[in-house]
Amino acid sequence: MKITYPLLAVLASTLGASAQDWPLRDSDVALNSAEASQYVTGRTVVFYDDGQSKFSVGGAYSYTYANDGGSAFGTFSVRDDGAVCIDYKNGFSRCDLYVRSGANMVMITQKGERFPIRP
Repeated sequence: MKITYPLLAVLASTLGASAQDWPLRDSDVALNSAEASQYVTGRTVVFYDDGQSKFSVGGAYSYTYANDGGSAFGTFSVRDDGAVCIDYKNGFSRCDLYVRSGANMVMITQKGERFPIRP
């Protein structure tokens, strides 16, 4: 019985670490892994603030801030749950979820911030 409890604790912590509660709205349809990969790979995603996320075919990533505000570089990968994760060269990491919201595409951050994407 003593062995079971630590095992359950490890399993619970693993599930908690991999599960993500995205703050979706009723109109949101999250892209699955294949859809997210197809959507971002080889594409530059342009946001309404004119920031640009560039996802290169080989996995390289760059974000260019609006008005020549500089760039941040890293690599990206798409998780099994469809989240697009960025590992920046400065050591910072983040995951975002891309959703269809009505006729629009929106990127949702882990914090719940929503960034509409230009068509």
